[in-house]
Amino acid sequence: MKTRRLGKTELEVSEIGFGGEWLERHPEEESIELIRYASSKGINILDCWMADPKSRNIIGEGIKENRSKWFIQGHIGSTWKDEQYFRTRDMKYVRPAFEDLLKRLQTDYIDLGMIHYVDSEEEWEQIQHSDYLEYVMDLKKNGVIRHIGMSSHNPKVAVKAAESGYVEMILFSINPAFDMLPASENIDTMFAEEFDENLKGTDPDRARLYKVCEQNDVGITVMKGFAGGRLFDEKRSPFGVSLTPVQCIHYALTRPAVCSIMCGYDTKEQVDQATAYENANEEEKDYASVIASAPFHSYRGECTYCGHCKPCVSNLDIAMINKFYDLATMQPEVPATVQSHYELLEHKASECIGCQACEARCPFGVPIAERMEKTAKLFGC
Repeated sequence: MKTRRLGKTELEVSEIGFGGEWLERHPEEESIELIRYASSKGINILDCWMADPKSRNIIGEGIKENRSKWFIQGHIGSTWKDEQYFRTRDMKYVRPAFEDLLKRLQTDYIDLGMIHYVDSEEEWEQIQHSDYLEYVMDLKKNGVIRHIGMSSHNPKVAVKAAESGYVEMILFSINPAFDMLPASENIDTMFAEEFDENLKGTDPDRARLYKVCEQNDVGITVMKGFAGGRLFDEKRSPFGVSLTPVQCIHYALTRPAVCSIMCGYDTKEQVDQATAYENANEEEKDYASVIASAPFHSYRGECTYCGHCKPCVSNLDIAMINKFYDLATMQPEVPATVQSHYELLEHKASECIGCQACEARCPFGVPIAERMEKTAKLFGC
């Protein structure tokens, strides 16, 4: 596995990383083994934005045998409230949640302490003089976090972080579709309504982010490199053509300042598909010829199953419900296996009260309440 220096941190991280958000979907022993398998393939960086105890326990068990070989992105401000993920800067939640992260990961330090999920320029400014940032700085001063990072979907906010002088790396959403989309701190208008001839290149704000990060030696790790798997299916891809994992990985790793891509895995086979990039030839890596003449479409409104829509007042697992809906609508009839998996969910789409609070938190402008109605009708509950 090839490694790259993660900006000014001097950490040598594997080009292929581990995005841990799907770990809690599987039995603990299976997920623990998946982390160990990834390590055996040379993967050494793992992102833990998840606040749920199960995911954190799994990671702790998965890395404890070789903790020193792992670089962990641990998020500060991702908390667990009323049995659900809750993003906050309120220290009465932030501090206990971070202490819980250390305990469950069975470690006394986090390599990359992440300022969690800042998409609004206003929120970025508010953070600059806050108890929250003082806490982050104290963690760094005391060696509890070795480096300071930040996660964002908005290139304008990410540029501010890259120019701050104290943010050393950024976790940012990158794939061929997202890169054509304009920046916005208003998540309802984050994406263009449609693609035209003027949007066949990289959006200027995103291009500037890559340039600023490179100039300031701020490394980038990539999230949502596969757009939730949609880029693998021509019917669901915003391009109207399908890309392979290797092509998506190559696209991300060829952006300036990018050091690693955090791929999400359900199986060892998916780990193999991602790490196959290391031995792929140029033809296998070539994404440009695939999308150069493809019909472009807006990506606004498409769920990538990221989970930022939480918490739900009805305790719906919105991301998983959306995933089952998408899987079902890809077929002429709802597959029995998808129907069965959906029915095993503790809370169904029919329980949605239509409050739309989740939509205000969605980075991608997904009409969630409308999709819940469609899902309930499709599955009959």
